[in-house]
Amino acid sequence: MALQAFLVLFLTCIAPCLAHSSPSPDPEAIAQEVHEQIMNATRRKLGFLSCVTGNPIDDCWRCDSKWEENRQNLADCAIGFGKHAIGGRDGNIYVVTDNGDHPVNPKKGTLRYGVIQNEPLWIIFARDMVIKLKEELMMNSFKTIDGRGASVHIAGGPCITIQYVTNIIIHGINIHDCKQGGKANVRDSVDHYGWRTLSDGDGVSIFGGSYVWIDHCSLSNCRDGLIDAIHGSTAITISNNYLTHHNKVMLLGHSDSYKRDKYMQVTIAFNHFGEGLVQRMPRCRHGYFHVVNNDYTHWEMYAIGGSASPTINSQGNRFLAPNDRFNKEVTKHEDAPESEWKHWNWRSEGDLLLNGAFFTKSGAGASSTYAKASSLSAKSSSIISSLTSGAGSLTCKKGKKC
Repeated sequence: MALQAFLVLFLTCIAPCLAHSSPSPDPEAIAQEVHEQIMNATRRKLGFLSCVTGNPIDDCWRCDSKWEENRQNLADCAIGFGKHAIGGRDGNIYVVTDNGDHPVNPKKGTLRYGVIQNEPLWIIFARDMVIKLKEELMMNSFKTIDGRGASVHIAGGPCITIQYVTNIIIHGINIHDCKQGGKANVRDSVDHYGWRTLSDGDGVSIFGGSYVWIDHCSLSNCRDGLIDAIHGSTAITISNNYLTHHNKVMLLGHSDSYKRDKYMQVTIAFNHFGEGLVQRMPRCRHGYFHVVNNDYTHWEMYAIGGSASPTINSQGNRFLAPNDRFNKEVTKHEDAPESEWKHWNWRSEGDLLLNGAFFTKSGAGASSTYAKASSLSAKSSSIISSLTSGAGSLTCKKGKKC
């Protein structure tokens, strides 16, 4: 009986890892993936009974007490539309030892020096530090910023920009109190620097970026958005983050008239939308958005909104409405009359709606349309507390499970 119980728990926990974004999955490929998951789990001896939560990302790496020796294995744990973001997995480890910053001629050992290099790098931190950037941190492709093992804050100045680059992972960082930058020269690679106009003051700005994974970060109180993705960005996963104290939380899509964003695909999973949030969790335009297994414990205006006919697939979330009886609605259809937005494909499946919360569905709900907004299997909303219990930056100590 003990073995049978273990196998049931094991299969329950690996099921989300077997999700797909293809509308027509190959049964043989899925069977092979099941086999590989079992073999990999057996080889790594993850100790399921002691640390598995059902969160497929965390269950992939947090059971490993040697996580510090195996840092780059994290890149194999991504899910959703950004699951192929490998960051600096195939490069060397670069250690940040200096919290200083020079936008054009960065010193070796600083964060900026690492992110502008042309080769893949997995960037870690020698100690706890607060980094107050003088200008936007312009990232080059194939970089991971990994804050595990230290308390790292990017705060008090301009923050992170992912512009026309690919394969970026940002993990375990505290990002807050971000300000505008610009009207200055900023280096974006070892070979180039250029003049930057005034920035918005986002926590993380993704502009024409692809294969981006933002995981286990804590974000709050920035001038504009906490995480914005615009101008043709796609293949993005935003997961396990703790977001608080902010107005316009997350913008996905540049404008109603910018049609290139119709190819955008974003997964928003296992995040905790916490105290002091007002709206845009997220606000979507044009593309395909999978909002799955998040915990919404606060909003003042609405949680999920959009315009320009985005496809929004909401599954297995927990929505706790505010006490204000005029703001119980989860959704907001922006900038369009009902005669128009009633055709937009927005659905709610398995969501837990509390304290009078309600989700206004729309569209015909064609399965082929929602296939483009499906990126992993949703867990039951009844276990949201377990799935999101570790949201935000983690305290990880060498030699211990994180």
